[in-house]
Amino acid sequence: MTSLPSPARIASVVSVVALLFGAWALKAGWVAIPERYNPGAALDTAEAPNLLTSVKLSRVQRDPARCLALLEASGMQFEPVPDRTTAEGCALRNTVRLTRARELMLGTPVLLSCRAALALALWERHVIQPAAAESLGTRIVRVDHLGGYACRNVVVGRQQQDGAPGRRSQHATADALDVSAYTRADRRGVIVIRRDWMPGASIALTPEAAFLREAHKGACGLFDSVLGPDYNAVHADHFHLEVGAGRACR
Repeated sequence: MTSLPSPARIASVVSVVALLFGAWALKAGWVAIPERYNPGAALDTAEAPNLLTSVKLSRVQRDPARCLALLEASGMQFEPVPDRTTAEGCALRNTVRLTRARELMLGTPVLLSCRAALALALWERHVIQPAAAESLGTRIVRVDHLGGYACRNVVVGRQQQDGAPGRRSQHATADALDVSAYTRADRRGVIVIRRDWMPGASIALTPEAAFLREAHKGACGLFDSVLGPDYNAVHADHFHLEVGAGRACR
């Protein structure tokens, strides 16, 4: 007697057939996926981030001309900087001098790669301002930083052992920004990371600390690596935000 296929095998075959039919229907134009949920669609900086945002952001960050066009459309104010190599392991490629974000003043202009500036544009619009509205009941009007481009090695907080050469920081290619403070629109002071973070697993967070937690958490979905005060003493006074390297959220 011929045995019948198991329920698991039948379910597997049905799933494959459904996937093939779905792919054919998409290609034939029978089914339309909203741009928001289409991984092949272009990034829209005005659109709230979802699980596909990092894919779209990564793709446009590898296209210098498209990155600059999207950065301008996002409302960022900047001037392109000529490409140049400044030292061994240090270079400016598709870099801008950012003078102002969409709604934020910058403490000082900063040199950032377009790909880092584009992540910053999304972070400001979809993380910083919503987090400020929820935790503080106001908006953020200024961000202070400790620098973007800097031709230097990674600062590890301890002496390099065995004479080993240091590794170039993402700052050396303008792919990183260190943010230290935020100014509130309601004139109720400045939120300083060193003072207001509340380190460790604090339960009763102040509104300022809650805002900083959300800002840090939201940055992790837009930058490749985010390091804050809980990472080590070197980062006690700032958020280190970088693109183009390994992924970390600490």
